[in-house]
Amino acid sequence: MDQVKQGTDALFILLGAIMVLAMHAGFAFLELGTVRKKNQVNALVKILVDFAVSTIAYFFVGYGVAYGVSFFTGAETLAAKNGFELVKFFFLLTFAAAIPAIVSGGIAERARFGPQLIATAVLVGLVYPLFEGVAWNQRFGIQAWLKATTGAEFHDFAGSVVVHAVGGWIGLAAVLLLGARGGRYRKDGAMSAHPPSSIPFLALGAWVLAVGWFGFNVMSAQTIDKISGLVAVNSLMAMVGGTLVAVLMGKNDPGFAYNGPLAGLVAVCAGSDVMHPVGALVTGCVAGAIFVALFTLTQNRWKIDDVLGVWPLHGLCGAWGGLACGIFGLQSMGGLGGVNFAAQAVGTLMGVGWALVGGFAVYGTLKAVLGLRLTPEEEYEGADLSIHKIGATPEREVSW
Repeated sequence: MDQVKQGTDALFILLGAIMVLAMHAGFAFLELGTVRKKNQVNALVKILVDFAVSTIAYFFVGYGVAYGVSFFTGAETLAAKNGFELVKFFFLLTFAAAIPAIVSGGIAERARFGPQLIATAVLVGLVYPLFEGVAWNQRFGIQAWLKATTGAEFHDFAGSVVVHAVGGWIGLAAVLLLGARGGRYRKDGAMSAHPPSSIPFLALGAWVLAVGWFGFNVMSAQTIDKISGLVAVNSLMAMVGGTLVAVLMGKNDPGFAYNGPLAGLVAVCAGSDVMHPVGALVTGCVAGAIFVALFTLTQNRWKIDDVLGVWPLHGLCGAWGGLACGIFGLQSMGGLGGVNFAAQAVGTLMGVGWALVGGFAVYGTLKAVLGLRLTPEEEYEGADLSIHKIGATPEREVSW
């Protein structure tokens, strides 16, 4: 029976890893549909190559930083217990690789390819795993201190803060250092719209992400005996809450409509295992409102050119999710309990602070040493032709 349990657990977490791996196709198509046509190839290539670099960085460095596990042993040792430790690495890799995928959407259309890959290696190999280890592996005694001080540890079941807020706030640092796209904001105060190139592809990306998210959340249990249908239903309720509020506040704009469910899903990750479905619905509704309001302020009032809105979507909705867990996870609010708002606030602030420090350090260093942006000429021509030497839809074929 132990052998069957080990095999079942390995299969369970492997299926979760595959579902979250599929989410990276969602990241790719969401960005492809949002950027202008001359940058579509770049969006597709970035997500794929970022994932490859993330795998190497996390396998050789990051996983050990977070969990103290080394893979420099014989294959016989690695295959023990049906290779559960290996598929656990695969599953958690797909979370780690979401960090550069999130950042990619913010810096789209004007970032150089090489420096972004270097940033990916450092973020996934060092910056992200340090906070991951604090939140999910008792590193540095911070969780023990929080429990002694507040009565509860910082709870983030599936990464509202650990993954999304960290990725979103790193993305904000990168966007601020990179600057706005050429022609986006004029000196006279006028703005160029830079509309999405393909609403169907944007919608496809959002749907792929939403479906994969049920692996992201439910499979965060990591073993079959800990699986909970509560997580699935809470994810569903937050998704629809975010959708409806974003459609209402966004006045039927399809960009808001398809980012609304993602905002809800980002926010519910932390407390999806302890909230009542009604609490999850409210969490998703608030997240939808946060995204629409702050995306509009960011782009129009503050003139921060965050192309896909990764800071409001992941950074702010992720931080809200960390706090919401400490509200709607309480037994007095219909939740299962075991959480504390003070612990959630401290943990969330730590994640945000660490992301800002890491983001400015990594991208600031790269900007000073290598430069982050394409030249104005390359940006005008588009990242597809400037970097990859081919467009998404070549107008003619070479004949001979």
